[in-house]
Amino acid sequence: MKQEILEAVKKAKEQSKPRNFTQSIDIVINIKDLDVNKPENRFEEEVPLPHGRGKEVKIAVIADGELALQAKKAGADLVITRDDLEELGKNRKKAKRVANEYEFFIAQADLMPLVGRFLGPVLGPRKKMPKPIPATANPAPLIKKLRDTVKVRIKDQPLIHTTVGTEKMDDEKITENIESILDVLDRNLEKGRKQVKSMYIKTTMGPAVKVI
Repeated sequence: MKQEILEAVKKAKEQSKPRNFTQSIDIVINIKDLDVNKPENRFEEEVPLPHGRGKEVKIAVIADGELALQAKKAGADLVITRDDLEELGKNRKKAKRVANEYEFFIAQADLMPLVGRFLGPVLGPRKKMPKPIPATANPAPLIKKLRDTVKVRIKDQPLIHTTVGTEKMDDEKITENIESILDVLDRNLEKGRKQVKSMYIKTTMGPAVKVI
């Protein structure tokens, strides 16, 4: 299937009109013979793409003291302190804006109860509750890993839609990123990738190109 994916990636790029921004390359996979009403058939997995997403994703770190300093040094897009948490708890509109703007959250482990109290109501429904790390940890490796990570989920439809790169990335690298998404199916579905009913590749604004 690798060759078919590669051809579809090339075709999706060719058929996409030039835009004044770098378009993402997305994959849409329809799954057959899957009853999403059964909880065991629904899943969510974070997948580090071997060649990254091609675009920076925004990461927020909730921390105090040394960990907050380390997070800034590691290039976190936002550092939220204990005081900031309380402020966000009082300002629901601002909290929602932060929850929407940042894709991944990391939190100092001993601040998690406060995170649950003040940000839980906005992060929980968006499936963005933070990954806890010790106050003494170096956040740099986790931040680096999350920058290359996408979420792959099946929820209330037997469908997966996720980003696998950008139009500026090499076709082969995008194809290898897509292979890592298909590996998720092999791990989570009874018949793995054999349960793929159809698969499409598209740029953000371009037409969908059928792979299978």
